[in-house]
Amino acid sequence: MNLDLADLRILRHLELNGRISNQELADAVGLSPSACLRRVKLLEDRGVISGYRCIVDAQHIGLEFEALVQISLRPDVDQWHEKFLACVQNWPEVVTARIVTGSANYILTVRARNLSHYSDFIVNELYRAPAVMSIQSNIVLKTIKHTQSLVDLVKQK
Repeated sequence: MNLDLADLRILRHLELNGRISNQELADAVGLSPSACLRRVKLLEDRGVISGYRCIVDAQHIGLEFEALVQISLRPDVDQWHEKFLACVQNWPEVVTARIVTGSANYILTVRARNLSHYSDFIVNELYRAPAVMSIQSNIVLKTIKHTQSLVDLVKQK
């Protein structure tokens, strides 16, 4: 879908505040409320806007520990990939899982209440998963940038 400047302005405002009213959004982007609503609906229908959500602050709900975990699996184990993916889906501690290139097969973002909870997850869940060959953890000390915004990456033609 080709996005024009009005679409990009709408997306930027919705990224910052998904609960903004249509009237406020229309005022902010310089469109009539009906034109703005029509554009938002089109962006939703075409999958540019894939949903709206609430962002929960992990610290405020007691999840103080975060780690980026690189996992390498043994490819000689039958259905190693499928078995590992099934495990990942059942671990609430894994908030993001990516298949990657490089020395690891996967990078997981793991959240836990504290180091003890994280250690328990590694020892009793991750190490016991089929085909796990190696685990390398990088403990997050501080997040210095976190954005979901993609709008600034889009080049206008």
